[in-house]
Amino acid sequence: MASAAEQMAANMSWGAFGKATELRQRILFTIGLLIVYRLGTWIPVPGIDGNALRDFMDQAAAGLGGILSMFTGGALGRMGIFALGIMPYISASIIVQLLAASWAPLEQLKKEGEQGRKKINQYTRYGTVFLATFQAYGLAVSLESGNLATDPGMFFRAATVITLVGGTMFLMWLGEQITARGVGNGISLIIFVGIIAELPAALAQFFASGRSGAISPAVIIGVMLMVVAVIAFVVFMERALRKIHIQYPRRQVGMKMYDSGSSHLPVKVNPAGVIPAIFASSLLLLPTTISTFSGNQTGPIMSTILAYFGPGQPLYLLFFTAMIVFFTYFYTFNVAFKTEEVADNLKNQNGFVPGIRPGKKTAEYLDYVVARILVLGAGYLAVVCLLPEVLRNQLAIPFYFGGTSVLIVVSVTMDTIQQVQSHLLAHQYEGLIEKSELRGKRRSGKKGPARR
Repeated sequence: MASAAEQMAANMSWGAFGKATELRQRILFTIGLLIVYRLGTWIPVPGIDGNALRDFMDQAAAGLGGILSMFTGGALGRMGIFALGIMPYISASIIVQLLAASWAPLEQLKKEGEQGRKKINQYTRYGTVFLATFQAYGLAVSLESGNLATDPGMFFRAATVITLVGGTMFLMWLGEQITARGVGNGISLIIFVGIIAELPAALAQFFASGRSGAISPAVIIGVMLMVVAVIAFVVFMERALRKIHIQYPRRQVGMKMYDSGSSHLPVKVNPAGVIPAIFASSLLLLPTTISTFSGNQTGPIMSTILAYFGPGQPLYLLFFTAMIVFFTYFYTFNVAFKTEEVADNLKNQNGFVPGIRPGKKTAEYLDYVVARILVLGAGYLAVVCLLPEVLRNQLAIPFYFGGTSVLIVVSVTMDTIQQVQSHLLAHQYEGLIEKSELRGKRRSGKKGPARR
């Protein structure tokens, strides 16, 4: 028997969407801000030699340049004011979340409710400014070293740092506005739009290589089938759950008596989401980014690192896998699914796992279950992230579209669709409540039988 919410979801149609005026306004607001973001990627940083930059990015399109341009929506390839993208904010958020899970002062702030959350957000913004400043200055120096600046010097460096940091902070504000007044998570949608915007040009280049004979038609068909299979696999794994049976005894709350019942504690196969892949990619791209923009000034130590840890190299793939597994476990147990907190919440609600004592024993049982589930979760992330890397290097595909991009696109799409459905459900509930109130008023307006 379907629930009322499931029946309402099944009855959704374009007619119901047309009546949801608030949802339509939210969607239009989101689209408008995303258009502003896309326009900003075409506004260049002052003092850049456009022709030299274009030649440089064309040479690096299948390697690091393609990776970075994919995450910045092409802004880095054009050296736009959003060249750093939203990645400094994501890195700062991850660092603050990890500190909040392991450092007592920040952990105490998390327990202070709304005021604590505002304080943590403020620290995240400070961290974003610091990381963006550091990255912008390094990028400015690298541009000078690569002879991509028309007038190198302190003025160029200061202008580049101010422009890029201001662009990142503006993107952070856009993301917060989309989250508050639009549909979906604003930061995720900005990355999503940046990835999707580069797909048409990449696909055109891919098919042009097939027409010229550089890539065989069998490879093209195989790659397209692989992409479809990977997307289906990601959707399946992101929706996969391990349900832990929870029992509630008969209890009295105030003057009301509740009968005993049972429920399930859902544990996702991948509770950490796409965070481990993003964090591992950021760490592995750091030495390659420095060397790529430093021209011929790469030292012997950096050359050795790049020889073994360049994209597609065996040690790069091995280290990438190790970092994904490490961050999956670390982020899950410290941020996404803290077993001690879950066990305490169950104990406070008088819930328990059958056969397991509440409290510490429940936490140990959850640790046991989650640790084994994450074997599948971490393996799934590693396979999705590494498979495109291996195929891209083996088949000499001329553009970059990695597993991290697939994870982001699929996850953001699923999350946004779910939020749209939630808004439609809320609108239908409001309509039912208004109808019931009107019927109640009409009935109350009728005169009852006169008493004798």
